[in-house]
Amino acid sequence: MAALVHIEASAGLATLTLDSPHNRNALSPLLVDELRAALRAAEEDPAVRAVVLAHAGKTFCAGADLASATAENADFATLGLGQLLQQILEMPKPVIAAVDGHVRGGGMGLVAAADIAVAGPNASFALPEARLGVAPAVISLTVLPRLDSRSASRYFLTGETFGSSEAQRIGLITTAADDVAEQLAAVAAVLAKSSPQGLAESKRLVNASMLDRFAALPDLAALSARLFHSEEAREGITAFLQKREPWWAARG
Repeated sequence: MAALVHIEASAGLATLTLDSPHNRNALSPLLVDELRAALRAAEEDPAVRAVVLAHAGKTFCAGADLASATAENADFATLGLGQLLQQILEMPKPVIAAVDGHVRGGGMGLVAAADIAVAGPNASFALPEARLGVAPAVISLTVLPRLDSRSASRYFLTGETFGSSEAQRIGLITTAADDVAEQLAAVAAVLAKSSPQGLAESKRLVNASMLDRFAALPDLAALSARLFHSEEAREGITAFLQKREPWWAARG
């Protein structure tokens, strides 16, 4: 089986590329495991100063792997995703999200967990969970601290899609760029001027309050799993896969 996450190290950067085109880089248990392993390898490599989360294809990450969701892997995925987000925050090296494609659901959690996020003109963002009968429970641990409260209320409840400029305005990303590669190179050049110790301790200070929120991870993972097992979620996910409206939208 081909790897779902590719690692390439060059000039102090470890680029971890999500490459699971059959499901638009959705967060299957296998992809989560491979990404966590790649992050550990980058952390242990003394030549790596910073990590880039990149993507192959037109989608950065489609969120949960709905097409292959079962009760068992839904339970695993909710907790596993939370552990992945915590790992990114705790990693002593800067993590940069380089996005020029679609970001949905759990992918929003990855972008929010990154220390720096750069998004290009082809990027789009959405939290569609409420439309599916679930809620962005686990990813709220990283997404909510990034967004202003009014924007969080709007996009958590409506599931609307928005672009890079709006993502920057509300705090989800650092920079909306015309050229992601060019902006990424500029950020990497600046980070290269900082010492490994200075980066690690500065990141620890910045992320301390967000990491405190992870005490709620078991409860949020349980909430997410309960919602995925519900009748409304089954209808919402089935309707999504069948490209039709769920019963509540049809009646509305």
